[in-house]
Amino acid sequence: MKIIEFFSSADKMRWLDEIRKSDWRAAEFLVQLIAENRVEATLGKETKLFILADGDKAAAFLTLSEKDCVDDPTLYPWIGFVYTYPEYRGNRYSGLLIEHAADEARRQNKKVLYICTDEIGLYEKYGFEYVENRADVWGGEGRLYRRLL
Repeated sequence: MKIIEFFSSADKMRWLDEIRKSDWRAAEFLVQLIAENRVEATLGKETKLFILADGDKAAAFLTLSEKDCVDDPTLYPWIGFVYTYPEYRGNRYSGLLIEHAADEARRQNKKVLYICTDEIGLYEKYGFEYVENRADVWGGEGRLYRRLL
């Protein structure tokens, strides 16, 4: 397994095709953002998309970004679009990517990492603590978590 940063990859189209294979609506939105060149406007100019590659296949991916679904400029960076393909689940591959993103955030001198999700009991395994429910940009509500770095 190897972690690839999509935006600095020489083979973006192949990795974009791998992300397209996901059965998750949010991944479709991520593909759309990339295809329409709207990643920077939506997630921030420093956005990174990390892919855990198993040879030429994507096993999991996530983003590390300045913005997410909670519109609060005081909260950043964010982990988002966390996904593991079904055949790779149960191996804590998301955890490998979360640690990689946390290391990157530390290199940027960040002290806290955030995620907004509906999941309960998943991100706590990776050091996140529930803060509160927050309104999201789509008019819904999500659970805001943070992890001290």
